Amino acid sequence: MIKRLDTKDSKIAEQIVDLQKRSYIMEAELIDFYDIPPLKDTIDTIIQCDEVFYGYYEDEVLAGLISYKLEEGLLDIYRVAVHPEYFRKGIARQMIEFIEDMNKGIERIIVSTGLKNQPAVSLYLKLGFRKLDEAEVEEDIYIVTFEKEGVRPGTNLNFW
Repeated sequence: MIKRLDTKDSKIAEQIVDLQKRSYIMEAELIDFYDIPPLKDTIDTIIQCDEVFYGYYEDEVLAGLISYKLEEGLLDIYRVAVHPEYFRKGIARQMIEFIEDMNKGIERIIVSTGLKNQPAVSLYLKLGFRKLDEAEVEEDIYIVTFEKEGVRPGTNLNFW
């Protein structure tokens, strides 16, 4: 089940921080770079964050999360994290498709990940994203940005 997360609730914020640390440490190991911003988050930074968060629950356990900002037809995905115990169950795909369906009529979606994070890169390509840009953030450490244009025509249903 996917539902909106109340990031102002300290217990929810704590769950987000815990999930991010478990998930993003795996990405850090894949790309050999440990300065990933979500690894630095605290309960307070999540509470103060202005992103929209949704969580994927399996048996009342927060197994995945996604966050984004929506501005003038652009849906910018900031975070996609899945608890390692729930890897390879299609959770990231379901969360991305969920926010696409919820935000019909958007002009563009963008998302970034480490270039060496092959599972994420493969997922975005399978979901119809195309490579937009690559940026070196530190010597031999690259972030790749993907975009998807003209996502599912319809009405914007993001009324929160």
